[in-house]
Amino acid sequence: MTARFTRRTTAPHTRLAAVGALAVAGTLVLTACGDHTDNSGSSDSSSSASAPLASKLPADIRKAGVIQVGSDIAYPPVEYMESGKAVGIDPDIAAALGKQLGVKFEFQNGKFDNLIVGLQAKRFQVLMSAMNDTKARQDGVDSDTGKKVGDGVDFVDYFTAGTSILVQKGNPKGIKSLDDLCGKVVALQKGTTSEGIAKTQTKKCTTDGKKAISLQTFDTDPEALLRLKQGASVADLNDFPVAAYNAKTSSSGKDFEVVGDQIEAGPYGIAVSKTNTQLRDALQAALAAIMKNGEYTKILQKWNVTDGAVTEAKINGGS
Repeated sequence: MTARFTRRTTAPHTRLAAVGALAVAGTLVLTACGDHTDNSGSSDSSSSASAPLASKLPADIRKAGVIQVGSDIAYPPVEYMESGKAVGIDPDIAAALGKQLGVKFEFQNGKFDNLIVGLQAKRFQVLMSAMNDTKARQDGVDSDTGKKVGDGVDFVDYFTAGTSILVQKGNPKGIKSLDDLCGKVVALQKGTTSEGIAKTQTKKCTTDGKKAISLQTFDTDPEALLRLKQGASVADLNDFPVAAYNAKTSSSGKDFEVVGDQIEAGPYGIAVSKTNTQLRDALQAALAAIMKNGEYTKILQKWNVTDGAVTEAKINGGS
C-alpha cells in the first residue's frame, strides 16, 4: 500500500515529520485480498437533496447516487476490511466527500497494480488506495522505461506521506537505512513507490560495488509482511503510517518495528480519468469543503495521522 505510507507509486518521496503512535483498533490480517473486483463496503452519505455540492457532479453519477471506487483494501490503516466492510482513512474521507456530493462511495477490491487499468476500462469511476500522485501516472508513462503505456489520470491530492523501512522486532539484521539492504532479501508490494525506491537503491548498491538487493514482490502488502514475519526477508518498505500501524498492532507489537528516517514524501491522490474533468472538479470542491468545515481534520485526528494533512485541495500536485 507512500506513499501506500509507501504504498503506491514508482517515484521517491520527500521527508514527512514523524506521525505519532497510531492508536487504532484492529489487528493485522496477514492474508492477501482477492484480485477480483467486488463490492466490499460503502461510505455513508446524505441524499443529493441535502448535499450542498450535488449539482457539481455529472448528471449520470448524480442520478445513480453512487461513485464506484477501486481500491486495494489490504493496507491498514488507510483501507482494510473489518466485519466485511472497507474501513480506514480513505473510506472515512470518502464518506465525508459523499455528504457534500450527495452520493455513496462504494469501495471495490482489486490488485493495486491493476487499478489504473480498471479505471481506464470504466470498472471504477475513481481510485482511492493510498496512491501517490506522480507525474508518470499523470502522463501514463512507465517510470522504469520512460515509455508511454496509457492515457494517464488526473489526481485530487488529499494527504501526504513518506516511505519507511519495517523490520523484525529487535532488528536482528541491524538495518538502519536503505544502504543496509544491499545484498539482502527485501519483500514488498509490486507496483508501489516502495518498489521504485528499492530498484533505485539496488542500482546504487551495484554502483558502490556492493551486491544488489534481492527483491521479492507480491500482489498485496500483507503477503510481504508475512515473509518478513517468517524471516524470509530482512525488511518490507511501505508508507510510514502503514509501517507504524503494523509495528503497533501485529501480535500486539511483537512482530515488527520501524527503523531509520522516512524516505521522501509525496501526495496521495484520488485518481480520476482525464476525460472526466467534471467529476474531478466536483471532488476537488468537496475536499475543499470538508477542509473548511473541519471534518477532514477530525478524520485525520481519529487515525492519528494529522502530520500528513494537506492544506489545499490541489489537482495534479505530484511531481
